[in-house]
Amino acid sequence: MFLRLLRKLMPKEEQFVENFTAHAACMVSGAQALTAMMQASGPDRDAKFKEVCTIEGQADAIARDTLVSLHKAFITPFDRSDIHALSTALDDAIDLIEEVAQRAALYRLETFSPRMLELAAMIEKSAVLLTQAIPLLHDVNRNVATINGLCEQVGKIESDADRLLRTALSELIANGPSSIEFLGRKEVYELLETVTDRCDDVADLIEGILLDHV
Repeated sequence: MFLRLLRKLMPKEEQFVENFTAHAACMVSGAQALTAMMQASGPDRDAKFKEVCTIEGQADAIARDTLVSLHKAFITPFDRSDIHALSTALDDAIDLIEEVAQRAALYRLETFSPRMLELAAMIEKSAVLLTQAIPLLHDVNRNVATINGLCEQVGKIESDADRLLRTALSELIANGPSSIEFLGRKEVYELLETVTDRCDDVADLIEGILLDHV
């Protein structure tokens, strides 16, 4: 209780919300580049692959800046553990987006199924919702209902993605591709769904911050 009151009275380092917003924007860009990579071929696919990797590097820089700022900050707008966890969850999601691209390249996948594109679209939609929710943390008390609503939508997408993964894997098994192609497609499907899990983790952490401040 005392620490919560102290946070309200003392000037705070406010760049954390901006960093989180920029981090989530990288997720949107990364998901868009991943979708474009799946839809492209030849040199265009290679260019989009490099774009995904570049965006992941930009996100890493944001994560490092957040952690340095956290170390230097005297008073933070949220608990330090929440800031660290939220930054880590955002970075994990973007790392996994890059991992999807890396695995696709490793297994030399030349085509991507409609299910894969649907999962990628779910990732982008979740990321967009997070870019809408995170800036509202500047004024938590005023924006509780809106933030909760956005986070609930992210959770619904994760549930839908989980069901879609089961359908996609069932179809993959039924089609009976070669063992190498099967492994590659299975890993890509599972990684795509895991990104939606990480987006839901971010939403859960945001909701945890709300509980601490209302």
